[in-house]
Amino acid sequence: MVRTDNLNIERFVPLSPPDAVKAEIPMTEKAADTVVAGRAAVQAILSGRDPRQLLIAGPCSVHSRRDALEYAGRLKQLAAEVTDVFCIVMRVYFEKPRTTVGWKGLLYDPDLNGTYDIEKGIRLARRILLEINETGLPAATEMLEPIVPQYITDLIAWGAIGARTTESQTHRQMASGLSMPIGFKNSTDGSMRAAVDAIKTALSPHAFIGVTGDGRAAIFRTSGNPYGHLILRGGLNGPNHTSENIAYARELMRKSGIAPAIIVDCSHGNSNKDHRRQAEVLRDIVRQVCGGDRTLRGAMLESYLESGRQEIPENPADLRPGVSITDACLGWAETEALIREAADDLRKARRA
Repeated sequence: MVRTDNLNIERFVPLSPPDAVKAEIPMTEKAADTVVAGRAAVQAILSGRDPRQLLIAGPCSVHSRRDALEYAGRLKQLAAEVTDVFCIVMRVYFEKPRTTVGWKGLLYDPDLNGTYDIEKGIRLARRILLEINETGLPAATEMLEPIVPQYITDLIAWGAIGARTTESQTHRQMASGLSMPIGFKNSTDGSMRAAVDAIKTALSPHAFIGVTGDGRAAIFRTSGNPYGHLILRGGLNGPNHTSENIAYARELMRKSGIAPAIIVDCSHGNSNKDHRRQAEVLRDIVRQVCGGDRTLRGAMLESYLESGRQEIPENPADLRPGVSITDACLGWAETEALIREAADDLRKARRA
């Protein structure tokens, strides 16, 4: 008989089921407490019950366990110092959506050499998340591959659906069943409509096909995610963090029957791909919050130990420590100074 299936598949490699990986790298009591407290804090901020701002800070992507943990240690200390005005969650991204091709993230290619040892990547990602949560610092990530959440989302306090996948029905359905608040980014062209539609879709119950903890295909029925919110990241037409853009987003959400809750991504289109301009964006957001805007609930910063970015060398051992291998990031010195400045401004506004 003529073969008609899997014509472009070279081979299948069995993958350990999620429950097996979780048994191998189990949740700890300390990490679980961090996740629960982190989710509760984020939910309170998004709903307006907590007047603080949410700040998602961390590298564009994680490629080194050592660097990620060093950054987490520094961020945890800073988070404790500004906890009166900021709830800080560390950006810990393991999957990178690509417009064409490129490194897809630590989870898919942990050795940075195109060998795609996904078994190793899943375990390394889970270990990093566990260790970060054990410091008391909650973690955030982007949801890209629909099967991956079963391996790691018990360790996630906040999640995002990216600009390239916000329009995807698969990701909207997945978000409706996730256990943490989910932010939807506006489209890469800058349109906010798709993200607002996604928030409304994820709020509703859904039924879809997924993979269970023991690795079997199953029908998942969800109750809907009540903590969907909008992330403004700019677009092809430029930034969208100004007060005019925020006002437009607020009215768009209200007309769609959604309580406005907006987070601004200081990177990407809002910084015109210049990592140094993230500071200008955050300052603008803080000015708007200090001026009385109650729909702005936080911001995102791409930040790492060192400023800038680097290409992956032929020998990954030659990588410079603490430097991003995807989008350029603010260095730690700039990050710390910027967050302290923003915290001081928010405190002054509260006292006024």
